Parts: sequence; structure tokens; C-alpha cells
Amino acid sequence: MKKRWRWILGILVVVIGGGIYLGKVQMEQRAIQTVQTGKVVRQDLISQVTASGEIKPKNYYNIGANVIGRLVDITVKEGDHVRRGQVVARLESIQAAAGVQAQQAATNSSLADAVANEAALKAMDDNIRTAQATLDRSKAELERSKLDFERGERLYKDKLIAKQDYDTRKASYDTAQAAIRESETRLQQARSQREQTAAQLASSQKRVSQNQALLTQAEDVLDKHQAISPIDGLVTNLPVRVGETVVPGIQGTEASLIMTVADMSLITAEVKVDETDIINVQLNQTADVTIDAIPNKTFKGHVTEIGNTAILRSTGLAASQSAVSSQEAKDFKVVVALDDPPEEIRPGLSCTAKIVTATRQKALSIPIQALTIRQRGDLEAPKDNKKGNVQAAEPDDKTKKQELQGVFVVSGGTATFREVKTGITGTTDIEVLSGLKEGEEIITGSYKVIRTLKNEAKVRIDNKAPVKTES
Repeated sequence: MKKRWRWILGILVVVIGGGIYLGKVQMEQRAIQTVQTGKVVRQDLISQVTASGEIKPKNYYNIGANVIGRLVDITVKEGDHVRRGQVVARLESIQAAAGVQAQQAATNSSLADAVANEAALKAMDDNIRTAQATLDRSKAELERSKLDFERGERLYKDKLIAKQDYDTRKASYDTAQAAIRESETRLQQARSQREQTAAQLASSQKRVSQNQALLTQAEDVLDKHQAISPIDGLVTNLPVRVGETVVPGIQGTEASLIMTVADMSLITAEVKVDETDIINVQLNQTADVTIDAIPNKTFKGHVTEIGNTAILRSTGLAASQSAVSSQEAKDFKVVVALDDPPEEIRPGLSCTAKIVTATRQKALSIPIQALTIRQRGDLEAPKDNKKGNVQAAEPDDKTKKQELQGVFVVSGGTATFREVKTGITGTTDIEVLSGLKEGEEIITGSYKVIRTLKNEAKVRIDNKAPVKTES
């Protein structure tokens, strides 16, 4: 009986010892975490900023009403191409046209008066020249009569001619003097008439200028009853119909917009870039633009404009216009000009732009998911003072809480955290500037393991693809 109990006790001891050993082995196995790894390699990296927005023409014009009136004709339809200076719509203009005709008649009348006065002035100039010639001839005749009279007077005193001959010479002299006075009077009258005619001509010319100015004003009023395209472009919006009344007003108000004409010679993709990425975007950077309405095609472009004002993502308004301080995410407007836009493109189409912000040739790189953050205090083990075997002074709380960016490097079944400095970020990989060497093995998964893995932890590598299970 005693021997039997000894066997039972021995078996129990063996079972308990085996259980303890197996438990220890299992605990050690549980402490070893299964990870996936990858190599630090060199490859070409392209850093891109992705942003969405819509297609817009570089320039577009809203053609509005300049006068109140009823639309009687619209010469184009939405989607038509128009030329600069082309009449695209007409408003009722009966009164304006009548005003132009009346003013044209008044202008023609004043022009006729001016022409008549100008002809009369020319005739007055001819009369003055004739009167002046007559006066000159009378003066010459007076001079001759005077000499003849003086000579006759001496001869009469010397009794060499008869008194009748003397009287004839005296009468001729008196007649010449009277002719001089008459010529001078006629010349003075001609000059006075010329002054009056010149004054009438100046007055008629002023009336012509005034009537021409009024005619220009009336024609301008008439022209305002026509909507004219200011550019060569495409009619992209036509919200009114013939018969409706339009009024001049502020852009965007009801009944003030007749149509919108877009300049399709330069098409742009206006996208909104997140505030965290905007610092990497620069002018003339290349971009690949995809348009939702044109699938399976990519269009090349380049950055032509970068906004300086932050736009609230929820309202679309500039952050500076918001009266309430907000911590919500903000975007910045970036304009990408398409190098070769397709003919079927239309303003307002949704698009996505991938802007190339940087490129690296043969850059040392690692997968992005391998990067993780650890606090310095979680990495540094306490050190003992060798002389006194007293624990050395530990770093302060601020130093312990300092966050370090790095990866876990696998060596000899142990994962060691190593701080790294990074450069540009590609689609799936990121550039390493320092901290790693080409060919080193680092932990790349899983995400849960990388988040919770401790420094100097034991790991088991399993790079097999995970088996997909049916849901």
C-alpha cells in the first residue's frame, strides 16, 4: 500500500513539474511577438500633394444689363462659341432709337447752318477784298486828280487855261475825294458784316458740337440696349429667356445677369490643398489632373497660382472674414493650368490634381507604416552607479516625455528602437536621411504590433501573406 502511494506521489510530482515547465515555455512563447519585416532599400521617390476641386476657365465674364428693358432677342444659346464684339442679346430700344434719330436730325440741321454761315463768311471775305481793291483804285484816282488839279490851279493863276478847264479839274478832284469816302464806307460795312457772319458761324459750330455730343450720348444709350461679348469664348450660363425683363444691378442679383462667357483658351483646375501640405507647393510645379467625367485619362498641367488666404472647409469663406475664431481644418486655393485640355471639357467638372512637390533619385527609403513614435522615457532603462551600486539620477519628466520618431530594427531575434530623420514622403515609402543603413531589416507590421512593441522585445519573423477568410 505504501509503495502504491509512493508511485502516485511520484507521478503527481512529475505532472506538476511538467505543467510548470510547459507554463514557463508558453509564457516565454507569448512574450515573443510575431512581426513582419522589410529591408531598407534605395529607390526613386516622388512626393505628391493630392487635392480635389473643379475645372474653371482662367477668365470668365458675367454679361449683365446696363439699362432696364425687355429682352427681344437672344442670338446665342448655352454652349455656343462667341467672338469679341459680337452682339449676343438685344433689349427693347424704341425710345432710345427715336432719340438717336431726333438728335441726328438736329445735328444735320446745325451742320447745314454751319455750312451756310461758312459760305457766307467766304463771300464776305470776297466782298472785303473787292472793297479794298476799289478803295485802292480810288486812292490812285484821287492822287492823279490831285496832281492834275494842282497843275491846273497854277496854270489858271498864270492865265494859261480857261476857267472852265480849271473847274473841270477841280470837279474831278472833288469826285475822287467822294469816291474815297464811299469806298472806305463800303469796306467798313463789309468788315462789319463779316464779323457778324463770323459770330454766326462760331455759334452754329458750337451748336454742331453740342448736337454731336448729344447724338453720341443718345447712341450710347441705344448701344446699352445690346449685350456684347467682351472676349472670344464659350457661353457657359444663360439664365434668361426672350420676353423677360432685365435690370441693371449688382452682379449675382436676380434679373441682372444675362449670360456668362468663359475664355476657354486657358483652362485651369482650381483645387483646395490642405493647410499641412500647402508649404510644399510652389509655382510651376508639374501636376497630373484627372477629371471625373473623363475617366481613364490623365492631363498634364503646372501650378500657376497659390492662394495666400486660408479658406474654412465647412463654409468655403476666407478665415479672415469669419467673425468667430475656429480651430477647424483650413484649405488654400491652388490653380493648376492644363497644358493640353480636351475639347469636350466643361467648366464646373469635378477633378483631382496630384502635384509633384519633390523627387529623389536612389533615395534610402522605408515603408511609411514602419515609422512610429516613442517617448524617450520608455526607451531608456535605469542605470546603476557602479561604485556605490546606487541608481544614477534619472532624467526629468520633460526629457522623459520627449517624443522620438524612429523604427524597430531586428537583429538576433530582438527588436531595437532606432531614431531616424526623414525627408520627402512618397506614395507608400518615405526617405530616410539618417539613422539607418541600406539592407538593414526593420519591422513593417502589423500596425498593432508596431504601436505596442517594447524596446528590446523578442520577436518572431513571419512574412507570409495573411490568409483571407470569408465573411
